[in-house]
Amino acid sequence: MYKARPNRPVTLPLMGLRMPLPAWVSFLHRVSGVLLFLCLPAALYALERALSGAEAFDAVQRQLAQPAVRLLLLVAVWALAHHLFAGIRHLLMDLHFGTELAAARRSARAAAVAGGLVALATAWRLVA
Repeated sequence: MYKARPNRPVTLPLMGLRMPLPAWVSFLHRVSGVLLFLCLPAALYALERALSGAEAFDAVQRQLAQPAVRLLLLVAVWALAHHLFAGIRHLLMDLHFGTELAAARRSARAAAVAGGLVALATAWRLVA
């Protein structure tokens, strides 16, 4: 029969974990993939409507000009950029490039910054 030690925690304190930057980039890679999957039906619907005629195209443009839709579009662009850069990072690591700790931290920082810069450039373009 198995006896648990009395001073061992029963559950893992998830809120107390401190993940390093490469772990966050990997986690956000998964989150961005889910976001992209969830955005796909709306994007295909908007494309289908925009291609159906000139007045439908104008209606899609009016919908995309709304602030809430622009915010969702910005999140989708960040998700796409982050997923792309983090995915390239993961592919290179699968090929055994940058698997050392220092290189993994640099590539994680580069992927996070690149995704953020694309999102900032998109935000600047949406506002201007």
